[in-house]
Amino acid sequence: MRICIYGAGAIGAWLGVQLSLAGKDVTLIARGPHLEAMQKNGVKLLIDGEERVAHPRCVEDPADAGPQDYVIITLKAHSLPGIAESIQPLLGPDTAVVTGVNGIPWWYFYKLSGPHENHKLESVDPGGRFWDAVGPERAIGFVVYPAAEIAEPGVIRHIEGDRYTMGEPDGQPSERTAWLCEALQNAGFQARVRDNIRDDIWVKLWGNLSFNPISALTHATLDKVAGEPDTARVCKLMMLEAQEIGEKLGASFRVTVDRRIAGGAAVGAHKTSMLQDLEHGRPMEIDALVTVVQELGHLVDVPTPTIDVVLALIQQRARVAGTYQQE
Repeated sequence: MRICIYGAGAIGAWLGVQLSLAGKDVTLIARGPHLEAMQKNGVKLLIDGEERVAHPRCVEDPADAGPQDYVIITLKAHSLPGIAESIQPLLGPDTAVVTGVNGIPWWYFYKLSGPHENHKLESVDPGGRFWDAVGPERAIGFVVYPAAEIAEPGVIRHIEGDRYTMGEPDGQPSERTAWLCEALQNAGFQARVRDNIRDDIWVKLWGNLSFNPISALTHATLDKVAGEPDTARVCKLMMLEAQEIGEKLGASFRVTVDRRIAGGAAVGAHKTSMLQDLEHGRPMEIDALVTVVQELGHLVDVPTPTIDVVLALIQQRARVAGTYQQE
């Protein structure tokens, strides 16, 4: 089996190291100094007080990799439409596309029974570009929980966690999800297949929807955003609006809002990914984490007054920073 990690930053390169050391045929797609360092020295992983080095194939052009059995995408969500064409050389007749990105994925309504089946989400896939070019039948849902960072080009530092969940859009068991899960388990990860991966997507999105933009707007770390009463209340209002939307679409929330907020506060003085992106002048994942929930609210007739306000503010903040341009 051939596995390609498209967008081998911190999480993607970490997956590549572990899978490669477990004997899998792995190709990493990356660019710039990070790619050059990995090509020259291999990929170094700093984890649990030890150093692990692997030498997967590392390329910039997907055409140099050829067709794969699995393409695991670990780019930021807003980058997906831009790779709709470049990903094509990686796709064979049965290639699975595993979307390990934050937020509501582009394939969300594929095989979701109900009035909105096969609806395309404009905020995360403008014009259905990725849907049409890749095909939702290739999609495997994939939720990423761990955290890692690029310590320097070619060097990945593990921060916390090793858990991944995955599942078919229709919730049915399949050989391709079973094999991927086993491959990840053999590589040292905690992995499991879920019969409703959308539930996992919503519970993770709950935090990203609220903690991330509030953190970027206030420059407060997660312990303050989720742990101090005023901002925690805004988080709760956003989460309750999102929960009503998710439940109208058939999702089930296995934890309460209060528990989810408490879990965020317990993480400590952590800068959210959106705050880190703002500080480094990078585009923030606004549309996949916030705009899409507003879009879903309109679709199922659920008002989102708190989300609307926070979204308007974070969009303006990004425009001022010169990092946000809607399609």
